[in-house]
Amino acid sequence: MTNILLEYYDIGAEWLRPALGKHLRAGQKAVVIAFSFRDSQVRTHEEFLALYGQGGKYHEGISDGLTSYGIRREDIAFVDYFADTPETAAEKLVGADIVYLPGGLPDRMLDRIREFGLEERIRRFPGILIGYSAGAMVQLGEYHISPDEDYPEFVYREGLGVLDGFYFEPHYEGNPEQDEAIRRVLRERGRPLYATAFASGAIIIEDGKMETVGDVRVFRP
Repeated sequence: MTNILLEYYDIGAEWLRPALGKHLRAGQKAVVIAFSFRDSQVRTHEEFLALYGQGGKYHEGISDGLTSYGIRREDIAFVDYFADTPETAAEKLVGADIVYLPGGLPDRMLDRIREFGLEERIRRFPGILIGYSAGAMVQLGEYHISPDEDYPEFVYREGLGVLDGFYFEPHYEGNPEQDEAIRRVLRERGRPLYATAFASGAIIIEDGKMETVGDVRVFRP
């Protein structure tokens, strides 16, 4: 598995293209598991489609990023939380080269992945696992959440466990809440933490080798 941890869904950004172009190419098939939505924003299938359906904000942004590397639009499938079943979702993963985990709420994403019985399939996926923000965080065995508008308190959560040995802070801007959370992780867990600067940092891990791209700050115990 190749793991790509991103800031945002604009994967066609010029600063990312040289690094991602080594992994993304024409002929690949991608599956987007669109399970990270906020319960307050998506209560019906219509609200889901407004974000992840054809013409929806995130559907188009994610698809445009992938097609910029030559991947055909018809080779990009979205798992629809309201229309798909565990069986049809699993079928979409068959033959895929890329699994894409969007941003949003990491804990709710994992709740829904488990509800659909996809957790082990993702863990054993042999291809490229891409995630931005929440979709990057959940790739870890354990991730932390710094206080923000969605999560008023610091918290640790169990992730998918396809990566281990470090922690990840997306959208790093050096604000007091983030810095205090980072100090707490270093103190309590004793492992390095990688912080990607807002809209300008990424991490790629292939065969256990890590490559940082753009603005990535490393904090060590």
